[in-house]
Amino acid sequence: MAQVELIMPKMGESIIEATILSWVKQVGDTVEVDDTILEIATDKVDSEVPSPVDGTIIKIFFDVDATIAVGEVIALIETEAGAEVAASPATGGSVGQEAPAPEPEAPTAPAPQQVPEPTTSPAPGGSREANKAPATPTVASSEGRFYSPLVRTIAKAEHITQAELDQVPGSGKNGRVNKADMLAYLKRRDNSFLNGTNGAAAMPTTNVSPVTSPLSQGEGLGERAKPKQTPVPVLSGNDEIVEMGRMRKLIADHMVMSKATSPHVTSFIEVDVTDIVNWRNKVKGPFKAKHGQNITFTPIFIEAVAKAIRDYPGVNVSVSGDKIIQKGDINIGMAAALPSGNLIVPVIKNADQLNLMGLTKTVNDLANRARENKLKPEDVQGGTFTLTNVGTFGNVMGTPIINQPQVAILAVGAIRKKPAVVETEYGDLIAIRQLMFMSLSYDHRVVDGMMGGSFLRRIGDYLEGFDDGRTDV
Repeated sequence: MAQVELIMPKMGESIIEATILSWVKQVGDTVEVDDTILEIATDKVDSEVPSPVDGTIIKIFFDVDATIAVGEVIALIETEAGAEVAASPATGGSVGQEAPAPEPEAPTAPAPQQVPEPTTSPAPGGSREANKAPATPTVASSEGRFYSPLVRTIAKAEHITQAELDQVPGSGKNGRVNKADMLAYLKRRDNSFLNGTNGAAAMPTTNVSPVTSPLSQGEGLGERAKPKQTPVPVLSGNDEIVEMGRMRKLIADHMVMSKATSPHVTSFIEVDVTDIVNWRNKVKGPFKAKHGQNITFTPIFIEAVAKAIRDYPGVNVSVSGDKIIQKGDINIGMAAALPSGNLIVPVIKNADQLNLMGLTKTVNDLANRARENKLKPEDVQGGTFTLTNVGTFGNVMGTPIINQPQVAILAVGAIRKKPAVVETEYGDLIAIRQLMFMSLSYDHRVVDGMMGGSFLRRIGDYLEGFDDGRTDV
């Protein structure tokens, strides 16, 4: 018999962990290839993890609601000896082999999670750490010791030197350091400073120089933006305490992380979209009769954004340390509302290669499937720029938070009739026009005011130059 490790799969760019929603199969159940074993959730989408092989589940390492890093082993499947194991994002080969490390991410801070100390109670089938961690974790040198990208990201953000990292006790397989080990170490180190010690109590060695950590009690990288002590609200008899839902917690963590990662700057312009409004009013009836669906302003906005990105590719990037990653594709995400009231960002892939008809059908399809909770993981992956329409809520403008690891996000406001000065061959006139504010939030590390402002103005120029005689829908 052979044993195959079931690995927490990578669900998309910037996703470093997922939460277990439910185990469809239990220890002792037989599975076939592609049978669903468990359901997981990220801050972007819920998904299923299939079995990579035929076999029997012999061990489950984590309970429901546990948050697991990408690349961690979550279960063991026993197969017939010599059974061929196909390469799959959800499989890591046979037990005894090193699980493949996840692909390196752009160095965004991981979302804060309440991570239990390594002494937590075991999950069904026994806790991986509890079963395999030695009584006194051994510490190896950096030579030959494996550190996952997540551990290295935390170490870099906390200014932990390689020598110091080598001294962190690991509770994982073969003494491997995991996220829980890092956060527990940072908590001990922070406490040593709060208590006025010299840092020696932070770990079982006396050679490590303490470094002040921006983390609050080792909660997570996004916590650097929070104060050490959160004020306790004063409650009255009329107040009600409501527990945050799973997705709301993930969104909250992602927003805090984004503000802690990128220095946000927002620029604004006002755009005359009278020609666009008149054109849409003219074609929406025939379009509905011909195609059975509505034509909205969103595909027109996305078309203008894609053209402007080609003119200013510097906003279609991500940041990795001190390197800028120039994206080869223009994949534009659009914020869409879920039935729960939360927002999700499905992505229009290669938006610059679609005409207005193609953009309209893609936008409608993604929006409809978002409302029906039918989006697939690939529908929310790979975005390089995001558009959000705050005008749908009646807002005239907004200052959106960047969707990491992107470096810019555009908000479009409500279209309103207003008096405006119009230049004509007979002189300036005051007329009623359809005007709209647009705002662009951008990462000032790599997008300066000139580029951000010029890019936003270029989008406005494309919208104001819209051809109201076009017939390509």
